Amino acid sequence: MKATQRDFARVAPQAVRAARLFFFCGPDEAGAWAALDTIVSMLPDPGERIDLAGADLKRDPVRLGDEARSNSLFGESRHIVVRASGEEAHEAIEVMLSSGVETCPVLIVAAGATDKSRSATLIAARPDALVGMFYPPDLGTIGQTVRALGDEAGLKMDMATAQRIASGAGLDIRLARSEVEKLALYLDADPRSPRELRAEDLYAIGAASEDDSFGVLVDTVLGGDTRRLAGEIRRFRELDINPVAVLLAMERRAAQLAALAARLGQHGDVSGLVEAETKRGRVFYKDAPAIKAQLARWRGKRLERLVDRLARLHHALLSNSAEAELLLANGMVEIARAASAKRLKSAESSGLPASKQDT
Repeated sequence: MKATQRDFARVAPQAVRAARLFFFCGPDEAGAWAALDTIVSMLPDPGERIDLAGADLKRDPVRLGDEARSNSLFGESRHIVVRASGEEAHEAIEVMLSSGVETCPVLIVAAGATDKSRSATLIAARPDALVGMFYPPDLGTIGQTVRALGDEAGLKMDMATAQRIASGAGLDIRLARSEVEKLALYLDADPRSPRELRAEDLYAIGAASEDDSFGVLVDTVLGGDTRRLAGEIRRFRELDINPVAVLLAMERRAAQLAALAARLGQHGDVSGLVEAETKRGRVFYKDAPAIKAQLARWRGKRLERLVDRLARLHHALLSNSAEAELLLANGMVEIARAASAKRLKSAESSGLPASKQDT
């Protein structure tokens, strides 16, 4: 079986009933992890979670099959989650499938892989496996989804309002759905008695959430604003914001920058590109200034290293949840300093102070 983010919600219930192996890939790693969480939540008895690294399976391909079959030894439920890069898990998948023995659910997120990779091709045609391919969400698409959620909840809203909710949620459908539900409750709306969502309503119920959202923190880190960083990290801790959710927001922005950089090429016009993408609805107009500044700092190899650093940080947070807040704070400081160094270098080369270079 195969799915993309467009039909995943429809395919997922059938896949949970029929499949034991799930392979999620594509450029939107955050979307792949969200799909994994969805599948786990739908398992009738997920049991114990076993985390494995793709690099370990590459060194020991037999381990995946051993772990996947070991539930029969004790009669206890379990599911296996593998975080891999590219084809790290390919040989381990082959070995596991060659045994022909039923296994516990195995869910793999393979950063850098696609639905055309060897691993995906190996299992895509199997009725007991699902390959999911996920692309980075864009503001227009998520805005349309938010409007649809509003219709289901009895909220009438225009596209600008829907995109504001989507942007405030960091293009995270789960967070956006929560905002829509709160707004519907506030307005006592339902499909049989729909209500018009006005700007003042959004401000009244959404202002606190928007202020608590990840946008300012993401822009502070990726924009290299080291003077503001300490205050933002303090706010992040005081509000007890989920570290993984913050990192997912940064990963989405990095994916957005990567998509823009691919369209830009080596010597393109950053400002012109972002303005054009804003007119097309792919960039939220309020995010445009920050994205221009970030795209000027994160290009080429620097952007590749940023994406890799965020992926490694994501793995570290999942592997050590007790220290997740500290790990994220240290990672944000490291990334912000790298962005700040690039900003200062650009300012020096232009002969302008860094503060003026940003304007």
